[in-house]
Amino acid sequence: MTAIPTPQPPTVVKLGGSCLADLDGTWWDDLARHGMQRPLVLVHGWSKPLKKLSPRYSEPSAILRDRYGNQSRWTTPEVIADIKTVSAELGEEVLLRLEQRDLTAERLLGSDGLVAAGEGERWWWKDKRLVELENLVGPITGVDPAPLAKLQPGHAYLVTPLARNAAGQEVNTDADRAAAAIAGAVGATDLILVTDVAHLLIDGEPVSEITAQAAAEFRDKGATGGMRKKLRAAGEALERGVERVVIGSAPVTDLIAARTGTVITRT
Repeated sequence: MTAIPTPQPPTVVKLGGSCLADLDGTWWDDLARHGMQRPLVLVHGWSKPLKKLSPRYSEPSAILRDRYGNQSRWTTPEVIADIKTVSAELGEEVLLRLEQRDLTAERLLGSDGLVAAGEGERWWWKDKRLVELENLVGPITGVDPAPLAKLQPGHAYLVTPLARNAAGQEVNTDADRAAAAIAGAVGATDLILVTDVAHLLIDGEPVSEITAQAAAEFRDKGATGGMRKKLRAAGEALERGVERVVIGSAPVTDLIAARTGTVITRT
């Protein structure tokens, strides 16, 4: 009697917008080999391409801070349109890289039924005053994995992490936290956050492994900028059932094998 093979759980990989252009051919070769063995969901950032599109996205005024100290890109309908423009160009390049390595691939907008968002914060600091602004951002409230119908080895999805709120508006979301929510929804065992740093650093020293609790403590006391968001996303992924989160800049199989990078575990 022939045993029925057990379906392989997917791997979710967040591709940092700051490092995407720097990933060389060997990195993509490695990802494609992994994708032949496991279903693959890629979630991309867009920070660097957006800044290249227009200098206004590099100006301090492009970033808002809410009354709780959280940062957000000031997102208007025009910004959503620009995100879609740079994401479409980026998506063509990523899909071509995968298809050249014999993976079939398709791109999805998170706002097309995949990612739902709640009501966003309306009070933001501007010119040293707390003012009410329409900012098209929102916290992720759910993921419906139905659009990821072909989760199987040899096929990859590339997700642009926009979401849709209850009012039907497309909104901007944090890509790391979107990847965490998607990883939990599809039953991924590993979430890989590919960035432009090799490890999490604490007191200037690289960390190879850390528990979720210790990572959260460092997030709240010592982490800054993008790493703070990554540690928040890691905690959310683990709470959603993901077994491990790995942060680093190496090829995916090296990060999964813990040969480099920082592994974050539940305990």
